[in-house]
Amino acid sequence: MKHNLLAGAASFALIAGAAHGESHMPFTPGDGDFNWDSYTAFADAHDLSGKTVNVFGPWRGEDQVLFEGVVAYFEAATGASVNYASSESYEQQIVIDAEAGSPPDVGILPQPGLIQNLVSKGFIQPLGEDTQTWLGENYAAGDSWVSLGTFRGPDGTDRLYAFPYKIDVKSLVWYVPENFEDAGYEVPETMEDLKALTEQIVAEGETPWCIGLGSGGATGWPATDWVEDMMLRTQPPETYDAWVTNEIPFTDPAVIGAIEEFGWFIEDGRVAGGRGAVASTDFRDSPQGLFASPPQCYLHHQASFIPSFFPKGTQMGVDADFFYMPAYEGQDLGNPVLGAGTLFFQMTENEVGDALIEFLKTPIAHEVWMAQTGFLTPYTAVNTDLYGDGTLKKMGQILLEATTFRFDGSDLMPAGVGAGSFWTGMVNYAGGKPAAEVAADIQQSWDALK
Repeated sequence: MKHNLLAGAASFALIAGAAHGESHMPFTPGDGDFNWDSYTAFADAHDLSGKTVNVFGPWRGEDQVLFEGVVAYFEAATGASVNYASSESYEQQIVIDAEAGSPPDVGILPQPGLIQNLVSKGFIQPLGEDTQTWLGENYAAGDSWVSLGTFRGPDGTDRLYAFPYKIDVKSLVWYVPENFEDAGYEVPETMEDLKALTEQIVAEGETPWCIGLGSGGATGWPATDWVEDMMLRTQPPETYDAWVTNEIPFTDPAVIGAIEEFGWFIEDGRVAGGRGAVASTDFRDSPQGLFASPPQCYLHHQASFIPSFFPKGTQMGVDADFFYMPAYEGQDLGNPVLGAGTLFFQMTENEVGDALIEFLKTPIAHEVWMAQTGFLTPYTAVNTDLYGDGTLKKMGQILLEATTFRFDGSDLMPAGVGAGSFWTGMVNYAGGKPAAEVAADIQQSWDALK
């Protein structure tokens, strides 16, 4: 963020040419419908020439290239250098480095639970009230994002420690438009409509849903997403928050009710192969029934990554599409969205690290990645027409219309529960074990950790 950066495309090119990250800049500053004014204003306010920040995060491969493309604009604007690193065992490595006294200046993690552990040990610095206010005012459902980035410090006080950036959406239902058109079905706008459609498909002698929980040693996890989505559609977000911290136990009627809501969709006749096939069907194979001829099912609930397992050559928006997993009209809980994402945080006092967090508040820091692939943001000031394709734009709109966002609950729970007894409990439930007994088993495993 060198100051006096701009004034036109020529100025931009000059600055970029002198900057460390020029070759990685995917778009020429000044071109297109990006918010270059935000870049310019940021550059005018920051001159960090010759200074460096070390960043450690989860992104490798293509995601690393895309992130470094965003970072190139930060480097061009400031004159600073960003040294980004990652590893396959990044979760363990960042803890090792912190405990050894050599943490990165800025860390990036997709695990709020691990961030809380680092905060509790005093390894992360609070971001301050200005950033908290900014999130509340500039992200859709802003209070949700403030809540996600807020952790309990070593002194027992809750503060904002992390900045959410690059979000994933899980509250999606996938379908084949041609199948809907042939059958005369319409995309449901409420949970009541979705259940009515499910029953209509059954009444017409067809199977509504494909659902698979198989995932090797992680078998069961897709059902946890179902339960989390149903919690958000039957209970206020405060109840969801109390559940993921075990302030209310798994045996609470609200939780048992959410499990049974999932159970409604896997009753025989409503799911391909019958209830007994749900746990043994691999989640990667499950959506294939949408594309069979004739269709083996019409609906599939899964996160934004699932098109990776669609048949080769599937054209999104034509051969396959999705809609928001709707809320109950009768519950008056708005438009809750379940998802995940990454969070930035500062581990050292470093002015370049301070500036990098500030850079994340500019539309350009979001739009550059948006215009490529694999990036969603709840930032209301971005130009959504810049999304790299219609699928991303539609998912981004779901984020912008959300009244509540909550992080994947199982990822917030202790690993022995969220990545253990919760998974196995859902497999047992799909196999016919009553919800109350499954909930008691999961709660017992949580109590054993205390």
